Amino acid sequence: MTRRLGCSFCIAVGFLALLISDLRYVRAEKVPSEKKVLFESINRRDDVVWKVASDIWAFAEPGYQETKSSAALRDMLKASGFLIEPGIGGIPTAFTASVGSGTPVIGILGEFDALPGLSQNAVPYREPAKVGGYGHGCGHHLFGAASASAAIAIAEQIKAGTINGTVRFYGCPAEEGGSGKVFMAEAGAFQDCDAVLHWHPGHENSAGDRSTLARMAVKFRFHGKSAHAAAAPEQGRSALDAVSLTNYAAELMREHTPDQSRIHHVITAGGRAPNVVPDFAEVYYYIRHPDGEVVRQLYERLVLCAKAGALATETRLEIRFEGGIREILPNNALSQVTMQNLREICDLEYDGEETEFALKLQATLDSPGPLTAIREIEDRSGTVGKGSTDVGDVSWQVPTTGFTTACWVPGTPAHSWQAVAAGGSSIGRKGLNLAARVLAASAWDFYTKPELLREGKLEFQRRIGDQGYRSLMVDGQKPPLDYRNAPKR
Repeated sequence: MTRRLGCSFCIAVGFLALLISDLRYVRAEKVPSEKKVLFESINRRDDVVWKVASDIWAFAEPGYQETKSSAALRDMLKASGFLIEPGIGGIPTAFTASVGSGTPVIGILGEFDALPGLSQNAVPYREPAKVGGYGHGCGHHLFGAASASAAIAIAEQIKAGTINGTVRFYGCPAEEGGSGKVFMAEAGAFQDCDAVLHWHPGHENSAGDRSTLARMAVKFRFHGKSAHAAAAPEQGRSALDAVSLTNYAAELMREHTPDQSRIHHVITAGGRAPNVVPDFAEVYYYIRHPDGEVVRQLYERLVLCAKAGALATETRLEIRFEGGIREILPNNALSQVTMQNLREICDLEYDGEETEFALKLQATLDSPGPLTAIREIEDRSGTVGKGSTDVGDVSWQVPTTGFTTACWVPGTPAHSWQAVAAGGSSIGRKGLNLAARVLAASAWDFYTKPELLREGKLEFQRRIGDQGYRSLMVDGQKPPLDYRNAPKR
């Protein structure tokens, strides 16, 4: 019985692969011939790009500390003739890489930072490569590598004289809570761009003029007095009590916040022994909303909650602002281009081993999706995502658009070990390759059809109106290059 079921499974997998291969052939026929040279370039260096992505996946470096990851991308781009400008915005791991001259200037964003606590091997069961270590749960190892590959393909055509203008790759660190692109934007890194492209790994393929949630982050640090909790409690002033009161006040505030607000926190320090009154405690907050100005107002109210906690407990409050990022300013004119290219180019398919891997991984998911979803394209136009990204600040300075490709098994949530596992497998590799081709094809359209850029700029000006760009950073904020360093206690 088991053997018959196994044979039936193999036949079904083979039939599915054949069906998808037919679909891939049909879609390939839709691709304009002039773009095929870009795809040939991307496919030719696929092994090299995957090696870089795999190395960054293994490095798994936190934000502002991505020295090896940044260097790997810089080295690949430099070898392809790009002019490298390091240290953008005062950040050692931020850089630009350019080829060409004059206009149009098309920017392509690339990220490479990892997340804490998500270390994982490329296997369909929980197996950390390093217990408690970092892992690429958001797929930024794929993000940076695919964007660099697309930039190289475009650069080759600029050098050949087929297209005119400048292509610029942006090495963007610390997206995960570090707001790296905000500092790059404030330094003027994007001001001369005519359009900026980005993408993101996901569990499905999607495009459209989608927005995101603006976000501000802050750490409230309370300094009190330690004492014996039993023998001399009256001599202590509990920093942990200050955190507790701050959190309670924030919970009460939730009832009186605008719809779609999100306020969440973790206690990052709260004492080490119950018989010692904690003289130091820290709570880390995120505040989100689709409108950045609402986030700014909520932040000011949350600060009042922390001040109340300090006042009531006779502790000293230290506010450590951790950055603010704007919501994405959508651009339908540009997003239609990426949508069309994604629909024409998408050829994702799983072979037998990948299907087996995907099914085993899905057994660990709460809401797995059909594997056929990797062939579908979702239109997210007019929607607001529940996440936040510092791409938002770029979009308030220059017309910007992005998309996602299926680099994870359908149903996989971001920031999970399952995302890390799929991102380190051939499933992630195929999504990377597709993303690089869509980026290159979309950039080609912008270089060869000036009317697309004109329409994108007109829409950008209409959406931004008279308000202009206003960062959610506090005045004088510098890149928090030591933001992960906890106080020695």
